[in-house]
Amino acid sequence: MEGEPSRVADVTDRRMLRGSRSRQLVLSAAVDIASLESLEQLSFGRLATATGLSKAGVQGLFVSKESLQLAAIDHAHQQIIDFVVRPALTKPRGVARLRALIERWIDYAERPLFAGGCFQVANLAEYDSRPGPLRDALVRAQQDWIDLLAAELAEAVRQEQIAAIDPELTAFQIDALLRSANTSLRLGDHSIIDKVHRVIEAFLLRP
Repeated sequence: MEGEPSRVADVTDRRMLRGSRSRQLVLSAAVDIASLESLEQLSFGRLATATGLSKAGVQGLFVSKESLQLAAIDHAHQQIIDFVVRPALTKPRGVARLRALIERWIDYAERPLFAGGCFQVANLAEYDSRPGPLRDALVRAQQDWIDLLAAELAEAVRQEQIAAIDPELTAFQIDALLRSANTSLRLGDHSIIDKVHRVIEAFLLRP
């Protein structure tokens, strides 16, 4: 029948769009729940209640709880990249970009982007001693962040913007500082931001 293929394609496209929107809706709720209570607390029933979708509909999008959890990790990681990393990449390599990364991260934790603060901090402690795909995904995201800090520190040393340091060690120290700041912010201590700035500036003293 003339026009039938185009109508079928149109219906298929609309279904795919609805499915994509539903998936994004579920993942937005999932990352907030996981940031507050950890990935272990995610369930199809709970997300159905949170989003107004049916439990069967949520399960149809993700099939298994582990698939849902992995998708939540990836969704959170992409949001962090969009909010923290991409804006900082417009800055020149070295100290300027490093400062931008740190400022964006502080804003991410202070705002916060997720209901429970830093998604990584909330979940790594839960899975650091539990080998498997969830731990692997969290570790990859964490290592990507530390590698990014280390790369900008190395570039700052190369350009003689800061004194010679061990970039990997300093990246580890900065990450530990930011994680501590996230905890302080969750406890209502916003004075931690000034302390973070003071410590970071000590790292970035010129030679």
